[in-house]
Amino acid sequence: WAIGMHNAVSVSASLGSMGLLRLFGVSWSWSLAAGLGIYLGTRSWKYFYIAARTAKRDIIGLYVLLRVKTALWRYMRNGSNIPSIFAQTVKRHPNKPALIYEATGETWTFSQLDELSNAVAHWARGQGWVSGDVVALFMESRPLQVALWLGLAKVGVEAALINFNLRHDSLLHCIGVSGSRAIVFGAELADAMLEISSSISQSMVRFSTGGDLSAEHQARLSAQPLDPILASSPRHPPSPCVPPKGMNDRLFYIYTSGTTGMPKAAIVVHSRYYRIAAFGYFAFRMSPVDIIYDCLPLYHSAGNIMGVGQCLIHGLTVVVKKKFSASRFWEDCIKYNCTVVQYIGEICRYLLSQPVRPSEKEHKVRLAVGNGLRPSVWEAFTERFGVAQIGEFYGATECNCSIANMDGKVGACGFNSRILPNVYPIRLVMVDEDSMELVRDSRGLCVPCRPGEPGLLVGRINQQDPLRRFDGYANQDATRKKIANNVFKKNDSAYLSGDVLVMDEMGYMYFRDRGGDTFRWRGENVSTTEVEGVLSSLLGQTDVAVYGVAVPGVEGKAGMAAIADTTGSFDCKGFLQKVQHALPSYARPVFLRISPHVDTTGTFKIQKTRLQSEGYDPRLTTDQIYFLNTRAASYEAVDEELYNAIAEGRMSL
Repeated sequence: WAIGMHNAVSVSASLGSMGLLRLFGVSWSWSLAAGLGIYLGTRSWKYFYIAARTAKRDIIGLYVLLRVKTALWRYMRNGSNIPSIFAQTVKRHPNKPALIYEATGETWTFSQLDELSNAVAHWARGQGWVSGDVVALFMESRPLQVALWLGLAKVGVEAALINFNLRHDSLLHCIGVSGSRAIVFGAELADAMLEISSSISQSMVRFSTGGDLSAEHQARLSAQPLDPILASSPRHPPSPCVPPKGMNDRLFYIYTSGTTGMPKAAIVVHSRYYRIAAFGYFAFRMSPVDIIYDCLPLYHSAGNIMGVGQCLIHGLTVVVKKKFSASRFWEDCIKYNCTVVQYIGEICRYLLSQPVRPSEKEHKVRLAVGNGLRPSVWEAFTERFGVAQIGEFYGATECNCSIANMDGKVGACGFNSRILPNVYPIRLVMVDEDSMELVRDSRGLCVPCRPGEPGLLVGRINQQDPLRRFDGYANQDATRKKIANNVFKKNDSAYLSGDVLVMDEMGYMYFRDRGGDTFRWRGENVSTTEVEGVLSSLLGQTDVAVYGVAVPGVEGKAGMAAIADTTGSFDCKGFLQKVQHALPSYARPVFLRISPHVDTTGTFKIQKTRLQSEGYDPRLTTDQIYFLNTRAASYEAVDEELYNAIAEGRMSL
């Protein structure tokens, strides 16, 4: 450990002793105290055993932290922002491909991307928009979307990046909550715009791009075509906005997925954009020669920051895919010589469900970066497709407690040092399993979890530290709900992730559930994530959503599984036989819902809100519902009579 710490300090020697003190400040002394506490609270041999096992990993993590933090302080001191950082990238790689649009094969060099974003900036100025104004962008993924928000940022205007899958009330909500003065929409989404046109303020200016609108759409939407305007706009850099925006000012808004209600507009400041992209770059050892295959939506932080951010900040080439395609994935990687691919949610499982084809081993991909990779498919993915490294990370757009798996520990989404835990002040704290309320000790502070105990991930807030700040949402009530006080110590504040993780003795963390997804049945806690992984594997990587449903007069919640069955040939008997071998009795689904498909969000997360609200009532759906009759050892179809018997307690569970 001592040798390792010496090496870490040597790597960062250029900072100087005062630089290190400024970087870590109080957190360093707190971390030393915490480390001493661990040493005194455990047997010394165990402390040194953990130190020996984790020293290399922790040194790498410390190095990444130093690289990102020193760069951020330098940019803040120089008054930089994302457009000015991009300008430096353009100077280094003017003629290198920056973005490749897979749908058309069109390639944009860094100079071309810079010039088009300049045209956007001049257009925005011509509209009379000033620093702090908001413009909504509603379009399918394409390089122009990057040029739009980047060009707006050059004159201080903030983009609201809206999910192109939204319709009706959700779409109206997202436009309204951002306070947008105008909206730019793709011609392919004109019908969605027509549905809400009468509900949008007539003062909101509308622009269309990516194709000509029909005469009907043109008349009813009163939208101006943007493409010819940009084609005739100046290409030289705009004059700086006054006052200039710095690293802690707003860049754009990214919306949460809305799995538990209406989407929230998360504020992304310039330093947060840099931090997310830079952590990915250094943690997963990317380089400017890498080519990234980005099949994720650009309204999402994974696609627009973790992916496109590598282009804007570090000079990598990024292939933008209009929409994810499991059947074309590896062929695209071969065509564009991609070395890095991105995934999120269920993408890796979708790829595993594809028929075996030669192209899946003929690519040059060495790294897959993303989050939400189930442990049950981790090794199957790397072995089948020959991808050497998985760069799994945990983090939300707005959170200050992101973590990353830098050394390929199977199933882990990241780690925190057990020896110097407060260098990066995050923690798992105990919560009530049903209400998700924080558990507090006699002093009123949160109770930290021991290794092996699941808990809520929290991150200490420090608004003066670009790695620790929490900028929240456009809605202040939503922001306040994500902050707790008296967490680590008296009078502090911390960000509440809403996610339950568990940490092992070495400090590796494993995702368990979204807050509230874990349910209790027969005196046992059931992890929906784990059960979904098992059932999906048993069914050949089929979409499965697992959740708890309340049954009148019964303690806890009974497990229910919604299963996608596209063939209409689901075998309840065979399924039960497999489940009895794979799961303990308390984790076996009491109810089944067989559907043609299972709802997912635009970022490939299983959507459970509607499923939970409809429960096992056959009157609320045309899907077939089944109930596990343990006495008959079989799943039985639920009709209205059986439903009433269960609800009235006449059918025993």
